[in-house]
Amino acid sequence: MSVEALAFGRSGTGNQSLVSLVPGDVPWWTPAGPNTTNVPGVEALNSHQLSQRLAGGPRLGVSYRDPSGYGVELSYFNVLGLKASKGIGPEAPAQWLVMKAPGTFWQTQDYAYQSMGWQDESRLHSLEANARFDVSPRVTLLAGVRWLQFSDRLQGTLDPPDLGQPLWKFNVPSRLADAVPLPGSPVVLNPPFWTSSTTNNLYGVQVGARATVWELDRFSLEAIAKVGLFENHATHTALVSMQKQIYPAQAATDAVAFVGQGGIAARYRLNERVAFKLGYEALWLGGLALAPAQIQDTATTPSSVTATGVNCRSTTLLQGVTVGMEYAF
Repeated sequence: MSVEALAFGRSGTGNQSLVSLVPGDVPWWTPAGPNTTNVPGVEALNSHQLSQRLAGGPRLGVSYRDPSGYGVELSYFNVLGLKASKGIGPEAPAQWLVMKAPGTFWQTQDYAYQSMGWQDESRLHSLEANARFDVSPRVTLLAGVRWLQFSDRLQGTLDPPDLGQPLWKFNVPSRLADAVPLPGSPVVLNPPFWTSSTTNNLYGVQVGARATVWELDRFSLEAIAKVGLFENHATHTALVSMQKQIYPAQAATDAVAFVGQGGIAARYRLNERVAFKLGYEALWLGGLALAPAQIQDTATTPSSVTATGVNCRSTTLLQGVTVGMEYAF
């Protein structure tokens, strides 16, 4: 039996432009000519800048080894607190903060004092069962089934809240200098202007091997590698705010996914039954639906939002340290 604590970070959050800077003297909107809807601007924030810091989780494992060399093992772990956030603005000299999506959707700050912030949050669950065969005292082959669930949510907000409704938007043309609240205006709490949430349920088979690569008295060093082919049932939910009203959209698909895992762990035997472990692991997931990639598959009109599909062409990498105890009986 084994009990471990994990501390994993995540990299690989796609390549989606989230905020662009447009000069503040460009009109917010005009019936014709340059405005914040059609001036490209300069990218200020991309989703690949939202790499998530370390988050902890538990791993529980139990295995049985028959004297013949055959055996079985069962393992579960999760990492639930993977988060990253980054805000842009207010800019000096004053510039529009612009986010665009397919169709008619575009978002700027409501007032010049605001920033545009994006948050990305992910969760991972893993449950696997493997058959084991000891080909030698140092090498064990593995083959089994596995379920992984990877959830990802991307959300865009304006901060701080509005001071009153942005009535300046009705004065066409308006520039960023006109985006000021009326004195004494009440605070208006805006909903997030964009939320994309994805859930990936991966079901598949995997093979692998575990090997003791070095041993000296009570110390040993063990390496493990696994690779698998999976079916990914992926869903996407979009919540888009237009004129402070939320419009939902959903889509689902099934796709092929790949999973690779590798690690190395140092073990120190306290006695014949108890051992202490410290290691490093990496988990690579390919064929995922990540939240940033769904923006380009979300079509908008002034009064509707449609999820045109689910993009499952993303990859991500989780890696970090593990520490725990083993008990053999």
